[in-house]
Amino acid sequence: MKLLLDTHAYLWFRAGDKRLPGRTRRTIENASVVFVSAATAWEASIKSSLGRLEIPGPVEAGVEEIGFAKLSISFAHAERAAYLPRYHHDPFDRMLVAQAHLEALTLVSDDTEIAKYDVPRLW
Repeated sequence: MKLLLDTHAYLWFRAGDKRLPGRTRRTIENASVVFVSAATAWEASIKSSLGRLEIPGPVEAGVEEIGFAKLSISFAHAERAAYLPRYHHDPFDRMLVAQAHLEALTLVSDDTEIAKYDVPRLW
């Protein structure tokens, strides 16, 4: 299974937070590859700079430390995000949906709005 973690899923996995269900944690641990998007680094850094989120250091360093794969944002991802149905208005989540769709990834997220899109979702 190839996964793409939503920002909260990445942060909760990294912190060992109990809000991440045990079954979901085990699926992440046993996945063939787990991606973290540049959109996650962007979102977490912006929220941290605004004082709305506390992150335990740079996202990239955490991704490398855990052994997850980094997923860059391509032109195709950006263009796909622009044409998604307007179920979700968060640009970071829309980018993750576009990336999951184009890269054939299962999106790990507790966001029920994401379930409206035609991408596999795990929670």
